[in-house]
Amino acid sequence: MSLGYIIKEGFAGYKRAKFSFITSIISLMLAVLLLGLLARFGYNTYEIAEYLRTQVDVEVYIHDVDYNRRLAIRQMLEAEAVVDQVNYISKDSAAAVFIRDFGIEGSTMADLGFLPASYRVSLNSDATLDDIVAMVELVREHRDVDEVIFNRMQYQMLQSRFRMVMLIGGGLGAFILLTAIILVFNTIRLTIYAKKKLIRAMKLVGATNAFIRRPFLVEGLLQGFIAGLLASGVLDLVFRYVLPKLIPDADEMVFQWPLGEWYYLIGAMMLLSLLMGLFGSRWAAKKFIRETSIATNE
Repeated sequence: MSLGYIIKEGFAGYKRAKFSFITSIISLMLAVLLLGLLARFGYNTYEIAEYLRTQVDVEVYIHDVDYNRRLAIRQMLEAEAVVDQVNYISKDSAAAVFIRDFGIEGSTMADLGFLPASYRVSLNSDATLDDIVAMVELVREHRDVDEVIFNRMQYQMLQSRFRMVMLIGGGLGAFILLTAIILVFNTIRLTIYAKKKLIRAMKLVGATNAFIRRPFLVEGLLQGFIAGLLASGVLDLVFRYVLPKLIPDADEMVFQWPLGEWYYLIGAMMLLSLLMGLFGSRWAAKKFIRETSIATNE
């Protein structure tokens, strides 16, 4: 009987304060939607940043040595933990690249044979700047290496910009989360005030604070469930239809789901929305039912 009453009263809460109930759902939906957008853009920003970092290669130019000495340099590079892939570029390949970049006018210079052979080293995505610099200094000391080129400034800039974006996104997400919980808190508070007389009557017949509080927790969960569904639907519409029309030339990387599947983020949004509704309602119910109880005793 008590379980049926709790569920019935939890779902009936919107009738007593319809405006605040709807306002709370809309506010909670917007909060969860903004957090979902931040999550998708944040994840896509991370993927793009990782891709750009992999494009920052290390160029190792070597002297004109025989095959065995070139192989020794390659093996040394491949043994480094920060190295993902090593590609050899011969003199002829370097000349072809030079002509491709500078056109026919550059063919005369390319034919001079001044372009050295080199190794293009791709770095691991988890490589730290200190480890890369240590590897570069070690390779420079090799007797058959002529020059090592690593764009340290570009690598540092990518890392610092990505870190800044993540910090701003995290701070904004925390602010939105706190705001949504406060909105749910205020909505449940209004519902409790609307039932003040009923709560006092229940206290007089021996109802505990925990029993009185449970319908409000159900109401908070209901708000979170509805808000989560609405936010998930809007997020899907935005990335499936709106953004592709606004940015038709965008790469798939910009619109991909975190971890490659939709249900990871949608599930997280639904869970977060339910928890926010539950926490906000529990906070309000615990505070204001206790205050109502104190007033009754007085």
